[in-house]
Amino acid sequence: MQQESIQSARPTAAAITVLGGMMTLGLTDNFVPYLTQSGSLWQFHMLRGFMALLLLLGLAAVGFGLIRPKRWGAVLGRSLFTAGAMLIYFGCLSIMPIGVVVAGLFTAPLFVLVISVLFQGKRVGAIRWGAVLLGFAGALLVIRPDPGALDPVSFLPIFAGLLYAVGAVATRSWCEGEGTLALTAGFFGMLTVFGAVGLLVLDPGGPPGHAGFALRGWVPLDAGLLFWTAVQAVGSIIGIGLIFRGYQLGEAGHVAVFEFSLLVFASFWAWVLWGQTVPAVGLVGMAAIALAGAVIALRSEEPAPLRATRVPE
Repeated sequence: MQQESIQSARPTAAAITVLGGMMTLGLTDNFVPYLTQSGSLWQFHMLRGFMALLLLLGLAAVGFGLIRPKRWGAVLGRSLFTAGAMLIYFGCLSIMPIGVVVAGLFTAPLFVLVISVLFQGKRVGAIRWGAVLLGFAGALLVIRPDPGALDPVSFLPIFAGLLYAVGAVATRSWCEGEGTLALTAGFFGMLTVFGAVGLLVLDPGGPPGHAGFALRGWVPLDAGLLFWTAVQAVGSIIGIGLIFRGYQLGEAGHVAVFEFSLLVFASFWAWVLWGQTVPAVGLVGMAAIALAGAVIALRSEEPAPLRATRVPE
């Protein structure tokens, strides 16, 4: 069965599909600043999650898969970590350059390797341990923490990477046999719940400006907020769908390497749309993270993808 799958793999089509998914996500994530000026992180996640769930229900209704999970507890537990990672990711986009935030998220494969060794008893050779050290050194080059004025907020994107890594390990350990729609619906459903809880806890309104995005409760909706939230919902479904398709077409180890193109696409669109540039030391750090992740993906039997999770067919 495995041999037949390898022989039927279409590496070029898989690479193009994943690149298309990453280009879509890199573009739509750059639209978040349109929401952060006057919107609310919690309102955004609740509304976007609700829109995404409606889209997924439509896909299930026309026969694209089952949205009901086989094991509710496993899917909800996995979703808790992956949704938490994305909650932090989008919150950071309001106060940090997108290249820095994406680089932090892409430390996830490094954490997956560490978790598999510490908690699952897997053995790792010197090359992959070297890749882990290289990746974390690259992350430090990207965030460039100042020892004299250490700001814990700078490390939030890396914490998002840790949460996503736990979610990836949970997917393999708990969610064997779950379908793509069920896992995706669990993810967006959890984000919807997170958003609703935030709106209940925080007062309406809140601090003005981009920095207040995560501190605001419910804010008055206008056509612009609804439009960009809908763009995010549709873009996420399209991007994640293309990545899933890429993993169906190619071998996981090789396909995972192309996910790191998000670093390039996100930084490119940030430059085009917002004039954000990455300093030379940051580019070196991004390259180190991408190289480390690629080495781990190619030398691992079960590489951990970022925005999608390869599920059994």
